[in-house]
Amino acid sequence: MPTHSSAPDPETPSPQAQGLSPPTLFDVARLANVSPSTVSRIINGSAKVSPERKHAVEAAIAKLKFRPNFSAKSLRSGSTMTIGVLTQDLDSLYFSRALKGIEHGLEGSGYAPLVIPGHWNPTEEAERMRLLMARKVDAIAVLGGNLRDSELIEFARVQPIAVTGRKIQGHQLQGFHFDHVRGAFLATQHLIELGHTRIAYIAGPRAHPDALDRTEGFFQAHREAQLPFNPGLMVEGDYQETGGEAAMARLLDSNIAFTAVFCANDQTLWGARMALYRLGRAVPQEFSLVGFDDLPQSQYMTPPVTTVHQPIFELGLAAAQALLRALGATPGAPPTLVEPYLVLRETTLQR
Repeated sequence: MPTHSSAPDPETPSPQAQGLSPPTLFDVARLANVSPSTVSRIINGSAKVSPERKHAVEAAIAKLKFRPNFSAKSLRSGSTMTIGVLTQDLDSLYFSRALKGIEHGLEGSGYAPLVIPGHWNPTEEAERMRLLMARKVDAIAVLGGNLRDSELIEFARVQPIAVTGRKIQGHQLQGFHFDHVRGAFLATQHLIELGHTRIAYIAGPRAHPDALDRTEGFFQAHREAQLPFNPGLMVEGDYQETGGEAAMARLLDSNIAFTAVFCANDQTLWGARMALYRLGRAVPQEFSLVGFDDLPQSQYMTPPVTTVHQPIFELGLAAAQALLRALGATPGAPPTLVEPYLVLRETTLQR
């Protein structure tokens, strides 16, 4: 008579997998042949173990379809394992790029982002900050916005905060600044060096601090070159493609001659380029265009866009890692936040 082994078939689902009861941390430890505390530390990202042991735990988690009970952990430690993110526009290509940096920075840490928009409205931003704190997030990343420095300092008394677009430091508060003045100066200087003397400017919204800095850089380049500027060649956009298209139409309708345009961001340039395309006006043969931000899409425009590079992804990454350090977690290597530089492509031409 044939005999049968009492060992379970490795392909047979465990009782937990069959839905008899949810798997526990102890089940994972037993299957991986490690202690429950080791499993806990690996899940939290705080364990220094051999690759083989870590792989065994991860394989056990996958096999049992184990899900850590973060609610119970929150009750014990006071941590929700969430990072609040106050952004401005959820549909913005700029802010989505920064959010990708935050997401990458939190990867493997056990922390998850909770994103909420402020719409560049300081009153709404302050309300959203209080809402995030009421949700018991462990720290907050602020992407841009119009909150006053004094408000950020007060919020940082409660929990760690990292903010992009600010020169600010304090207790539990770290800012990551980009030199928009220098970037706009480089863009305008490039057009001047190409021989353009009548340069139009589609500015960003005056309510945005970075837009004011870019305007300052534009005028600095003119002053350094001792080049006069016609105020009629400056129009305000809204950082969106539609605003860039409308602004370019206003410039053309003004009947003031110009041969180049500095656009306050790439999306503005895309809209301005569309307005010229619809009128059969050639870029860069008739009009040279320079943008700002170096969004990934700009290298695939027709023609590819000359623009100022801003390390948007890296700013989000740096903010996330600063918060992890403040929370006692172990972040990855800090990113390199480069100074502004011009990316030369095909929307500018020598006069």
